[in-house]
Amino acid sequence: MISQAVYYDGYATPVSNPVPTGLIRLSNTRYARKLTDTELNSFKAKIAMRVTIGALCDNYDRLGSVYLAMVPKNQPTYTVNDTNVKRIEVGRYITPFMNKNRSPLEVPYTYDLSNMYSVFHDDSLRNMYDMYMELDVFGVPYAAQTQVAGCAGRIDVFSGTLTFFSTNTGATPSDYNSLVPLLTYSRLNNYNSTDVVGETVRLVNFNLPAPISDARFFIISTPHGANSGGEEYVRRQNYTYLDNVQMLTYTPGGISCEPYRVYNTQGNGIYGSTPKTFADWTSWNNWCPGNSVPVRGFTVPNITAGNHTLKHSIPTAVFNQQQGDVYLSVYVQGKSNTTLNINDVKTTDVTIYPNPTADFVIIKSVSGVSSVKVFSIDGKKVSEAYEENKINLSGLISGAYFLHITLKDGTAFTHKIVKR
Repeated sequence: MISQAVYYDGYATPVSNPVPTGLIRLSNTRYARKLTDTELNSFKAKIAMRVTIGALCDNYDRLGSVYLAMVPKNQPTYTVNDTNVKRIEVGRYITPFMNKNRSPLEVPYTYDLSNMYSVFHDDSLRNMYDMYMELDVFGVPYAAQTQVAGCAGRIDVFSGTLTFFSTNTGATPSDYNSLVPLLTYSRLNNYNSTDVVGETVRLVNFNLPAPISDARFFIISTPHGANSGGEEYVRRQNYTYLDNVQMLTYTPGGISCEPYRVYNTQGNGIYGSTPKTFADWTSWNNWCPGNSVPVRGFTVPNITAGNHTLKHSIPTAVFNQQQGDVYLSVYVQGKSNTTLNINDVKTTDVTIYPNPTADFVIIKSVSGVSSVKVFSIDGKKVSEAYEENKINLSGLISGAYFLHITLKDGTAFTHKIVKR
């Protein structure tokens, strides 16, 4: 798909260097290539994807991703911020600390993307969208310009190659006909990017026009913050809820990074000069420079038509000195009696704060609030408000309550709130 494309300083003015044939340079850090009908038709039931990153003039660990971008049919080109483009993140990786003068000069990452078979072969999606693969890797050359021989004055940071393999051997084609992008590389922290002020929480509400079965949720997340006490160095439990029911609990990391030491050819403070024990690695590391990021998830047998809320929370996250972020991506695949095109699914990012509260709860949404009804744990309605984005709970006794919120666009959902 993409062969040794050269990536440039992510903070620099967009370069004007020639773009490899068949590619679109969306930015210094991202290339896209359209999948032809012949290529889409050729995918078999078992699909592997390989990313290969080559060393140039960035010798630090950086983040990279692979996206499937669905671009309106026959649109000749697009930009990275085109709001008509639907995008899901299908893979994420961390580059090693690489010195371009030392072998090995590249690092491979491999993913199982067999679930994409049904997307690549979906006629209704293909009639609405052209499908592009995007390979992204962010890099900056400033340290390498002084630390790596031959990098003085250069702004090329990595090379990138994207390859697919597929076979029918030992595989059954997936038969999903619903695809629901929920979050794509969403920035999450507890100081300026959260749905509950002071807490690390992301809420996304989505409306399904028809029920889906065998709904499989795909989740990618990584914590970042390299300052002292930063989130990169503290392992914390993550919780994912669907309609207030906890569906997934995980703690990033938990593996030894020793298998990836070989790719870290630039001296660094993560690997050090001698091997570490398994206990050493798992006491602090959330991810390994030189390794891919796990794609986690859960499956729900049946999801009804109508409104639903996904919540992702990291309750103990600190973000010391108000630095760092968690980057979160979520999408869903499932089966439906009616093919659900991506445009059929409506998602709304809503902010509800503060929680807990002593008095007012504020609801922020682009579409505005139609009504808020407050119910006690035993199901008794205790308060309500209309055409306002806040409700006063000061007269209620301390405890937990449920807000039933209806937005002006018809989206309705329930959210748990604690009254102090």
